Amino acid sequence: MKDLFQAAGATSYPGRGIVAGRMDDGAKAFFAYFIMGRSANSRNRVFVRDGEGIRTQAFDPAAMKDPSLIIYAPVRWQDGKVVVTNGDQTDTICDFLAEGKSFGDALRTRAFEPDAPNFTPRISLIAETSGRLRFDMAVLKAADASGERCLRCFYEYEDMPAGEGRFVHTYRCDGDPIPSFEGEPEAVALSGNLDALTDGLWNALDAHNRVSLWTMAVDLATGARESRIVNQNV
Repeated sequence: MKDLFQAAGATSYPGRGIVAGRMDDGAKAFFAYFIMGRSANSRNRVFVRDGEGIRTQAFDPAAMKDPSLIIYAPVRWQDGKVVVTNGDQTDTICDFLAEGKSFGDALRTRAFEPDAPNFTPRISLIAETSGRLRFDMAVLKAADASGERCLRCFYEYEDMPAGEGRFVHTYRCDGDPIPSFEGEPEAVALSGNLDALTDGLWNALDAHNRVSLWTMAVDLATGARESRIVNQNV
C-alpha cells in the first residue's frame, strides 16, 4: 500500500484523479477529486459549489476556447449516493440511477473521451456512506491505439479498513500521446484529518500542472459531510 501523497506526486501529470477510502479514525469516509492541465484552456478552470456537489467553471470566461470535455459536474449526489467522475458521465450515471438502473448500466453506454491520440480514460466512482462504506470504481479506456475498441473495467470495494483507500487517475505519466492509467486502482494509505489530507494531496500534485482539488469527509454514523475546495486560480 502506497502513501497517498507519494502516489499522487509520483508523476508530474497524473491528469485527473479520484480517491475513495476510510480515514484512519475509522469513523469517516474520505473522497477526493482533482484536475490538472497542460494547455491554457485546461488550466483556465476552477471548482465551484453546485448544490450538494461541484462543477467546473471557467476562471476567465473570455479566455475559454472550447468547453467540451472540460466543463462538467464532477460531483453529484443521487439516491443518497455520491457520484464522482472526470466528465459528463456524472450526469449519465445519475440519470440511470433515477430510472432505477445501475452504475454499470450507465457506463456501458459510454466510452473513453474522443480526444485522439490520447483517448483519455473516463474514470468514475459511486459510493454508499450510510452506516458503512461501499464503493465501485470504473475505468473506460481505449483497448487499442486506434481507439476503435473500449475496455470497461469495474472494481467493487466494501469493508475498507481504517486508513486505507483506492486511487485511480487518467494517466500513468506525462507524454505525447499521454499514456493511459494501467491496472486496478492503487491501494493507498490515508492518514490525518480532512485538512491534513487536503493540504497533503494538493501539495503533492505538480505545482505547474495542478488546477483544482475537491475533498470531502462523510461521517458514516451520522451522514454529516464536510468538504474543501482548493483552486490554483484565485
